[in-house]
Amino acid sequence: MSFTTALSGLSAAANNLSTTGNNIANANTTGFKKSRSEFVDVYASSIGGVSKTQPGAGVRVSEVAQQFNQGNLDFTDNSLDLAVSGEGFFTMAANPTDLKSLIYTRNGAFRVNKDGLVTNTQGQALLAYAPNGKSVTDGFSQGVLKTVSINVGAGLPTATSNVDIKVNLDSNSALPQTATFDPTIPGSYTKQTSATVFDSLGVAHTLTSYFVAGAVSGNSRSWTVHHAITDDPTNPVSVDTSAAGTTLTFDSTGKLTSPADGLVPLNSYSPPGSSAAPIVMKNNYFGSTQLSAAFSVDALKQDGLPAGRLTGIAIDKEGVIFARFSNGGSTPLGKVAMTRFSNPQGLSKLGDTNWAQSADSGEPIPGEAGSGNFGLINAGALEQSNVDLSAQLVNLIVAQQAYQANAQTITTENSIVQTILNIR
Repeated sequence: MSFTTALSGLSAAANNLSTTGNNIANANTTGFKKSRSEFVDVYASSIGGVSKTQPGAGVRVSEVAQQFNQGNLDFTDNSLDLAVSGEGFFTMAANPTDLKSLIYTRNGAFRVNKDGLVTNTQGQALLAYAPNGKSVTDGFSQGVLKTVSINVGAGLPTATSNVDIKVNLDSNSALPQTATFDPTIPGSYTKQTSATVFDSLGVAHTLTSYFVAGAVSGNSRSWTVHHAITDDPTNPVSVDTSAAGTTLTFDSTGKLTSPADGLVPLNSYSPPGSSAAPIVMKNNYFGSTQLSAAFSVDALKQDGLPAGRLTGIAIDKEGVIFARFSNGGSTPLGKVAMTRFSNPQGLSKLGDTNWAQSADSGEPIPGEAGSGNFGLINAGALEQSNVDLSAQLVNLIVAQQAYQANAQTITTENSIVQTILNIR
């Protein structure tokens, strides 16, 4: 009798209905990957093998296989929301105190817990590669996993070491009225400009550059630049390496020719009454010009920073996690640890949109976003479920019809049995 065949069909159709229903239920679950029921036919085996007339013994579910194709990205206003665009999983610690309790997810809805760690809603901690230094150029240790903590304290100050300044000196400038330069006498220099610089404690100081026009000689003209710390304008402290200042020479096209690299080293400055280390700086005038135009400061940049407070976390496309500070500085806290598998369909399903390594998935392959076969990370975005509701609703109809058809097979078989039993 074919009751068992029809029952296997009912079981398979019920499995398909359950799988489709689960897909529909998770249509709005972040990072969810849809599944499909995969069936194989069944034949009763015998010593002689399967004959040409054997009708078969039904169907069975071979696997409920998850489909790891990309979901759409939903952009949010939360900088800790992360989405992978491409291949790879976020590497998580199921227990933040046990970095070997590894699980994997595509759900990047992260937050900061009471201990300052970046976790998901289940309290599982995001793992990152530890930075080798205080800047991205120092690199990250892919073999060293760590949790991400934003308890980083204040942004440390940085003493100024370089001041890049690009000016235009008016080629029509007259010689100063006073021959001997004195920063307290405006008539002894042509123009001045100032920059804020910082000592090792983050205290701001004012570095002033004084430009003195020189005489034209042939097809060139030289200027003299003097430098002083003018925290007290009435008592400037010279930081020039020579009392005569430094000569800046421009050619007939207005291009700076001396010093060729534009660098002007300065004497160190020790802030009075302070435990700060001496400030050792150099000014760079590379790119400055002498043209027939009003004096202007076209660019001004220095590399010092005052002390700052944490203002937020930023994550770039390569997964580098930065702590941003109010002083404009940033510190790398780590680089998001990514993992991929040769056979992601073989991963063990843990629920909560988490997976674990299994014998079928292969060994975890660690890596970084944007390298190798790993996708990029989009901060301020979440990967939506990859469920297509329209397709699932159609599949629901097909599964329902299969269920009804197998039920009809049982009804028909039952009618045949009743007919046989009623023969007298």
